[in-house]
Amino acid sequence: MTHLAFAPLKHACQQLDRLGAWSADIPLRLFLAWEFFESGLEKWNGANWFEQINSAFPFPFDQIPATVNWQVSMWAELIAPVLLLLGLGTRFATLVLMILTLVAIAAVHWPAQWSSLSELALGYSISDKGFGNYKLPLIYLVAAMPLLLKGAGKFSLDALLLRRKA
Repeated sequence: MTHLAFAPLKHACQQLDRLGAWSADIPLRLFLAWEFFESGLEKWNGANWFEQINSAFPFPFDQIPATVNWQVSMWAELIAPVLLLLGLGTRFATLVLMILTLVAIAAVHWPAQWSSLSELALGYSISDKGFGNYKLPLIYLVAAMPLLLKGAGKFSLDALLLRRKA
């Protein structure tokens, strides 16, 4: 008798699995594409402020001229989000955006000084109070991880190209 009570739940889970195979990644792709494209547009329409922070970039990016870093960052934030939306080269586009985010955390969002984990934890915020503000970029990295590990899912150009190739 209890077995029959779980049948509708099992059926619902199977339907969710089917739907998830086609669409679970879409909210992540939309979210990340919007956030990074918006940042790219700010760079497109703004002045290069990388001159002020280029020395804070981790190696090897600190060896590259600030104007080049600015252009690479801007174009990565304009092109990779479009690829995410299309689900084309999703893992590559995600990796590019993750590297960009790690550089941004190191150069801009990480606390300049901290001597304890409790001080470091103060930077896990979205603020400009002098303790860093790595919360939002960390959220981007966590959201990107499934796309890097699993790809874009079945509703993507990546999947379409794989189906055509097979």
